[in-house]
Amino acid sequence: MPISEQQLLRILPNAGRQAGVFASALTLAMDRYQINTKLRMAAFIAQVGHESGQFRYVRELGGDQYLSKYDTGALAKRLGNTPEPDGDGQKYRGRGLIQITGRDNYLACSKALFGDDRLLRTPELLEQAEWAAKSAAWFWSTKGLNTLADQGDFVKITRRINGGLTGQDDRQALYDKALKVLA
Repeated sequence: MPISEQQLLRILPNAGRQAGVFASALTLAMDRYQINTKLRMAAFIAQVGHESGQFRYVRELGGDQYLSKYDTGALAKRLGNTPEPDGDGQKYRGRGLIQITGRDNYLACSKALFGDDRLLRTPELLEQAEWAAKSAAWFWSTKGLNTLADQGDFVKITRRINGGLTGQDDRQALYDKALKVLA
């Protein structure tokens, strides 16, 4: 079931022109990963809408100091980045509509989307609408979020994406709006 620019703007009014940029990319990505019912689409659009600031951000914000948490230490190691301060925290910062972060996640996403490791060489691909949407749908699929959407467990979806409930009020408002728009 395709999503139109007009539907996206009704759900994500701050998306502006980006709604037109992402409408077809989201339709293709959702189709590929069976995000194809009202409950699945509403939950997915609400989550990617929140995570991307209504399509304004496809690259994690933050300078070198902020991104250094991905470069060295326990978090860097957990994400598959090297333990040396070599800039891979900056290189593999969060990208896409659901921020793919860290070398291991970039590699897994790359293998799923391209069948090779090209995202390790060109991580900026996830900033393009097509790959930003497909990487988000891939993440959604790998985390079993269609099943949770079918069950209406929106809080658990947020926890799997965010690790907690940061921004849950906004996510819930977008979900409620998406359910009405997609009715």
